[in-house]
Amino acid sequence: METMTINKTDKTDELAKNILNTVGGSGNVLYSNVIQATNCMTRLRLQLIEKNEYMIEALKKIEGVLGVNEDGDEVQVILGVGRATTVTSAVNKILEATNTIKVGEIKVGDAKALHEKIRKQNATPIKLFFKKISSIFTPLIPGFIACGLITGIVSCMIKIFPALANEKGIQLAMVAGNAVFWGMNLFIGLNAAKIFGGTPIIGGVLAALMTHPGLADISIFNTPFVPGRGGVISVIIVAAFASWLEGKLHKLIPEMFDLFLTPLVTVLIAGATAIFILQPIGGALSDAIGAAATAAIQSGGAFVGFILAGVWLPLVMLGIHQAMTPIHVDLISQFGVTILLPILAMAGAGQVGASIAVYFKTKNKFLKKTIASALPVGMMGVGEPLIYGVTFPLFKPFIGACIGGAFGGAVIASFTVGAATLGISGLPLAATTNNIPVYLMGLVVSYIVGFIATWIIGFDDPAEL
Repeated sequence: METMTINKTDKTDELAKNILNTVGGSGNVLYSNVIQATNCMTRLRLQLIEKNEYMIEALKKIEGVLGVNEDGDEVQVILGVGRATTVTSAVNKILEATNTIKVGEIKVGDAKALHEKIRKQNATPIKLFFKKISSIFTPLIPGFIACGLITGIVSCMIKIFPALANEKGIQLAMVAGNAVFWGMNLFIGLNAAKIFGGTPIIGGVLAALMTHPGLADISIFNTPFVPGRGGVISVIIVAAFASWLEGKLHKLIPEMFDLFLTPLVTVLIAGATAIFILQPIGGALSDAIGAAATAAIQSGGAFVGFILAGVWLPLVMLGIHQAMTPIHVDLISQFGVTILLPILAMAGAGQVGASIAVYFKTKNKFLKKTIASALPVGMMGVGEPLIYGVTFPLFKPFIGACIGGAFGGAVIASFTVGAATLGISGLPLAATTNNIPVYLMGLVVSYIVGFIATWIIGFDDPAEL
């Protein structure tokens, strides 16, 4: 067992070195081209001073790299779930050891100034806002996946064997499956305060205040407070306000009193503002989002599902998809499921069908090999290898994938299928849905229509390598 761990670590370190050697640098520091290395669920995100087409193509050819995407000065190296985290950690260790960066900080000097200049040129306020909001939820996704799958699997077992519902082990599993949702507002309060530049625990305290069951026993003008009103939307608003207030207080309060006066005043003022003003505002926004989503699906049905799933892949390419994360979480907190995620998951399924069509039509051996290796992870919900390695470079199959996803989305929306988690897609999401047969039917429809659409549209087969 120990040998396997060492081999896995060596492989991770080797991949990290290969990536850094490819992005390179010049001057006295070995990897001076690298400003910062971070990651999301599936990608190593490198902020670089400069990049070129040769570098991007070289990155794509590294063994273990599933694809490469560019977003302004940021190069996103697609590695897959799990591997993105371990490789990023290895990259940061190398950068720190070579004095390239101090982990968690952007290096000072000309590189920082250049980085800020490039960011302003390439990052729109809307994309930056969505990215910031999405980053609040990213650390929670493993918890959502684990708890959602536990809930889904146990629910399936109870449907097949109803007597299991009385078993203590099953009851304990149901509690475990609900754990992340029970503490969700607290986690989001902590993360949101950190993202907005405040003290994380103050964000957590305010979230706890807003969800405390004791609020129900307190009435103002014969109207009792509602614990947890507004869900995650309220928590984010309050955390943002508290972080802003805390920053102002640090400047106003003398240093000798700052340690105890700033958190005290922040919690008192932000807490009161939260209960009387911000939570009602967040509640209204949350109710509006929930009502709009459910009304759109229920009234528009298949048509709405067709449009949502059909445009999802282009939105992912533009980076706007991050705006959906808080909406999914809010729907789960309100209704126990998000009715949007199963619809949007069909876009990835359409891409699977489109890629299969390309596999059978192309004469390019390298492309066939790429599809064969990427299809299994594509069916499991990790779509980047197929997007960046197959459909988008050929473009016409990308359109076929969108068409396939649209038809699958229409099926899912017709039956209002919901999922009790986020962060996963494809086949694994089935276990967390409230209608597994219909969800699987939507996947099959997306596969078939994506295949047929791509076969009919065709594509320009690249020269055989």
